Amino acid sequence: MNKTDGRIERIKELTELLNRASRAYYAQDREIMSNFEYDRLYDELEKLEQETGTVLSDSPTVTVGYEAVEELPKARHERAMLSLGKTKSREELREWMQEQTALLSWKLDGLTIVLTYSDGKLTKAVTRGNGEVGEVVTNNARTFRNIPLSVPYKGELILRGEAVISYSDFEEINAGIREEGARYKNPRNLCSGSVRQLNNEVTAKRNVKFYAYSLVKAEGVDFRNSREEQFLFMQEQGFETVEYRKVDSDTIIEAVDAFERKVENYDIPSDGLVLLLDDIAYGQSLGTTAKFPRDSIAFKWEDEVQETVLQEIEWSPSRTGLINPVAVFEPVELEGTTVSRASVHNISILRGLKLGIGDRITVYKANMIIPQIAENLTGSDSVEIPEKCPVCGGMTEVRQVNEVQSLYCTNPACEAKKIKAFTLFVSRDAMNMDGLSEATLEKFIGKGYIHQYADIFHLDRFKDEIVEMEGFGEKSYQNLISSIETARNTTLSRLIYSLGIANIGLANAKMICRNYKNNLQTMMEAEVEDLSAIDGVGEVIATSFRAYFQDAGNKERLQNLLAEVRIEQEETEEENGALAGMAFVVTGSLNHYASRNELKEVIEKKGGKVTGSVTSRTVCLINNDIASASSKNKKAKDLQVPILTEEQFMEQYLGGESNAD
Repeated sequence: MNKTDGRIERIKELTELLNRASRAYYAQDREIMSNFEYDRLYDELEKLEQETGTVLSDSPTVTVGYEAVEELPKARHERAMLSLGKTKSREELREWMQEQTALLSWKLDGLTIVLTYSDGKLTKAVTRGNGEVGEVVTNNARTFRNIPLSVPYKGELILRGEAVISYSDFEEINAGIREEGARYKNPRNLCSGSVRQLNNEVTAKRNVKFYAYSLVKAEGVDFRNSREEQFLFMQEQGFETVEYRKVDSDTIIEAVDAFERKVENYDIPSDGLVLLLDDIAYGQSLGTTAKFPRDSIAFKWEDEVQETVLQEIEWSPSRTGLINPVAVFEPVELEGTTVSRASVHNISILRGLKLGIGDRITVYKANMIIPQIAENLTGSDSVEIPEKCPVCGGMTEVRQVNEVQSLYCTNPACEAKKIKAFTLFVSRDAMNMDGLSEATLEKFIGKGYIHQYADIFHLDRFKDEIVEMEGFGEKSYQNLISSIETARNTTLSRLIYSLGIANIGLANAKMICRNYKNNLQTMMEAEVEDLSAIDGVGEVIATSFRAYFQDAGNKERLQNLLAEVRIEQEETEEENGALAGMAFVVTGSLNHYASRNELKEVIEKKGGKVTGSVTSRTVCLINNDIASASSKNKKAKDLQVPILTEEQFMEQYLGGESNAD
């Protein structure tokens, strides 16, 4: 086979691989390779196509996106949506602009949505899809937190923007998911899944926001040949637009640097910048390539990549049995911090990187935040998948779901599962026991002090052994026993949450307890249909709850636990409470409450709700640092939402009371 034939075979291989990765990313909300790897392979394919003059009909360099999945109806876009050309060079950006002025804005990492308004009303919302045909998600878009349902302009208005979920909301949503394997991988996947729901009640709970970035149609309006005027027009209609700066060839470099300084603390996911020519007529005169418009270009951050040596693959078991591979390498400096570990995510990625101990690898921070392996320079492919769990020695198995392979421990009695379960049991939102870290629990379980939750309340049986243990002593022991005694007084919702029932977070536990008026026996006997009818529960949670209490072993362990605790009656004013229907946001440190969760409980008991993000519906932002330049303070000021100190909130909404009173 000659050299050209070899390159053509590589073109075929890369085309198939990149299309599969794109299909997983855009249509199935999965990742089978990193963005870094995708970009590297894409650049290789583009180079080979230029060298050989061969471009396959389904090459990702000439096709845009993928057909939408079948669950939602489809609609054709008014104007085809193209991808953007890209560069990582600031100088290339300057050269691309020539003598023109342009708008430099964030390239948000969410799901592109096209909105259509007729006679001032939102009539249609469609996802990007393949650029020509997308999925209709109008009902879901109506639940976006900041989207105007009606606008002053009465003609046909079409605009594009990005639906996103902030990092803070993403973390809050993930924190409420008990199963580690069920947590969302990143905000983009969560946003995509949220926007494309068949039931918009789910979308409404996800705090999806929309940022407009392109006006497609608004006839009869004079924009004075300026894209910036279009941005200002969209703002006048009530839309939040992506943050942008107007730049020229003299200011473009400084503007990129300013965005780069900001991205590390920016709460909205972004994977780069977009540069758009301000002169509309000139930009349109440039036309398009088969794939890219010529009036705009994307700038992707030049990842700081460091070379290092892979020292070890740690296999980290979780409470669900999933065993995650973690790369441990010689420490390197990345984006101002020292890193020595990076998740490899699953077996598929591990094998794709062909990792081996001693291999020279390059590492970077995805979006300047999360350490990742970029590539393996050695490729020894010698890492062995463990046949036994590193914790219990039980057999492992590789399970494949949607092309992704992951490793699991098959032993239901695995100590790692126990340790993680006990760690949850003693955590702050559960039984709140100080002095029982995961490492301490591991020691106690290993020595046979703890077999079930009730055993924790009898650790005094092992006083002599515990005070002699490393890290302990008489004082530490007394503090531990005191904390355990305090924990005997708890609420039913905390107790239910502490059991580690699959998919049951503290909020779900509270909803179920309130619905059954804290009658544990009634809750344990409840059918899935009845549980599913509770607002905020649904069939998945109901099924998990029902299954847990159908297990005789679980019921026996619970009865043993109930003999050790005293259930306090939770006081709640619920729907008729003083704060009924009100939404609050709490941030920063507190003085009168031990934690934000404690204040949250007080608000919820009075019928109010605490959310993670400031919106127009927020009654007030509670922050003792009123002068802070935080994103929440800025948002509150922009929306004219009052910012109150803890004392001011207590005075205005709680009549001056606190848990400390």
